[in-house]
Amino acid sequence: MAKKGKTPINPTQKIFVLDTSVILYDHDAINNFHEHDVAIPIQVLEELDHFKSGNDTRNFEARSFIRLIDQTSKQQLISDWVQLKTESAGKFRVILNNQPLKTDAEEIFGKGKTDHKILNAALSLKDEYPNKKVVLVSKDICLRLKAKALDLHAEDYETGKIKNVDELYAGKTELSNFPESIIDEVKKTKYLDTENIVLSAKEGNHFYVLKNKRKVANVFYNHALKTLSSVSTDAIFKIKPKNIEQACAIHALLDPNIKLVSIQGNAGTGKTLLALASALEQRREFRQIYITRPIVSLSNKDIGFLPGDAKSKTDPFMAPIWDNLRFIKDQFSGDEKMTAKIDELIATEKIAIAPLAFIRGRTLTKIFFIIDEAQNLTPHEVKTIISRAGEHTKIVFTGDIYQIDTPYLDSESNGLSYLIENAKNHPLYAHITLQKGERSELANLANALL
Repeated sequence: MAKKGKTPINPTQKIFVLDTSVILYDHDAINNFHEHDVAIPIQVLEELDHFKSGNDTRNFEARSFIRLIDQTSKQQLISDWVQLKTESAGKFRVILNNQPLKTDAEEIFGKGKTDHKILNAALSLKDEYPNKKVVLVSKDICLRLKAKALDLHAEDYETGKIKNVDELYAGKTELSNFPESIIDEVKKTKYLDTENIVLSAKEGNHFYVLKNKRKVANVFYNHALKTLSSVSTDAIFKIKPKNIEQACAIHALLDPNIKLVSIQGNAGTGKTLLALASALEQRREFRQIYITRPIVSLSNKDIGFLPGDAKSKTDPFMAPIWDNLRFIKDQFSGDEKMTAKIDELIATEKIAIAPLAFIRGRTLTKIFFIIDEAQNLTPHEVKTIISRAGEHTKIVFTGDIYQIDTPYLDSESNGLSYLIENAKNHPLYAHITLQKGERSELANLANALL
């Protein structure tokens, strides 16, 4: 018989205990465990209370979760099990751990740390429901290891994770022994109908390198139009592509039918430079060029500890973007008219460079929007950015999925990987992975050997 005040739960289900890192990654996480029950330690609510103020994404996630719990619970007490969205979903509860435990994490790892109280909350559920599998879900690897040391099941939050990042969509395929007649024809005509041409991976927009002995054609397949078009290697804004992948990136960036572009590659492959040069090449087609990147705080400190006004605080984080703009400007060193024009674009904020947090609430209409270092975004952040796009806006994400500076994200769970995997077949989207570093031979040495 169930204890008074307790709602019986299905013994075949699991109980997942979520820590703060999961909520800050995805505020809707409690609704992603199907028929299983979900519990939140009271300490997580306390931590979310500290995160609820501010304009960073984690602040929005904290506020959204708090509102979600308030709407879910309605007039019910959340110290008992509350039904989630649908009858087929599990139940939700906040754990108030105030009972003696068989295993006490605070006695083992030390008192006063919130992580250890969260472990105790999960352990209390394990004692309360000995016939059920209790699983701690956390983005914090160290916390998961501590849980496993206490004989408590622990796992990462898998929603939005890419299963095999080594096989992530690259955007380009090389086809050997391709018919010479088609290679010759695609070079002569602007667009070639593909109705009678056999191509692999025709589910979405895709780049191909067609080869037959010494003949080579670099082409772009437009899935909506069912056409092949030749990829140009011409310079844009005096920036010339140094390899075929860079030429493919420029092709996608200049194509007015492609509204969403992602460019993935190691440091020095030219991701940001190509995006910025393409934006300047099309400056008359857009109301504004907006370049941004997420600010990853240094040593877990917010930018508030830096001296000066908002611009002074954020300029160190925006320096790589300014470096790329300065490089483009240097290409016009003998052209005073063009250098003056670039300065004017910056002065009038036709080109705007600012942290990602500064765009919240803005309407992105007729804007060429570049998001650099997108691997430091969560899938929810990427979705939020794209959902702000208005008419005649183009959004470009650039980044290196193997160079992540944000805690609790990795190559499988970051927003850039999530975007590439889930958007690859959409007719408005194109992607290319840049393989070869073009910054310098010394930079290539670092990527290859160190």
